[in-house]
Amino acid sequence: MSKTDCLDALEHVIVMGHLDADDEGFDGMMEGTPGALELTRTAIEEEIDPQNILKTFNRAMEIVGKKFESGEYLLPDMLASAECVGDAMEILEPLLTEGTGSEGKGKFLIATVKGDLHDIGKNIVITMLKGAGYKVIDLGIDVPADEILEGIKKYQPDFVGLSALLTTTMIEMEHVVKKIREAGFDGITICIGGAPTSEEFAKKIGANLHCKDAMDAIEKIKTVRRNIS
Repeated sequence: MSKTDCLDALEHVIVMGHLDADDEGFDGMMEGTPGALELTRTAIEEEIDPQNILKTFNRAMEIVGKKFESGEYLLPDMLASAECVGDAMEILEPLLTEGTGSEGKGKFLIATVKGDLHDIGKNIVITMLKGAGYKVIDLGIDVPADEILEGIKKYQPDFVGLSALLTTTMIEMEHVVKKIREAGFDGITICIGGAPTSEEFAKKIGANLHCKDAMDAIEKIKTVRRNIS
């Protein structure tokens, strides 16, 4: 298999949500054939530039995103493809950071704020972020403001994501944003999301971005990275 064929095959299996040889893929007929994990290892063994492998991941997820937006793919389909890239990134990441100090596309610290125990939406965003090539630090659920601040100091992320599903915890979200700004972390992009949140609420509390869902988060974060690069 040529290097071009290997990358083409890798792109195809990601779009098809085919994780590994034990997985059926979307069409139910791919079991026993190389999936994203096997083909990523093959690409590395063939000494394909890790950056080109990463670009293949990104191309595949762009295709998946368009299929999702058009209604051809449903959320489980999109997540299956994102899982392929997220797991394959764990194989590729050491080569991307080796000798360069690179953090890929950036670091994203995420948490569900204090008083809120919901994590489904947060976990979907995490999967998509990893699939898109971001390094994600998940602080979990019911996270106090001080713990989020400690996480920022420790990991020095480019982005902080705050999630809340309850209207009662939106107040805590506002409190966290205020604490982040008061602590002097002005260079961090703060993203908020969750059913009760809105663009208007994000502006009111001083957050940079409101993300209505995982795909919206990816698209808006990409715009931020282009603007600061």
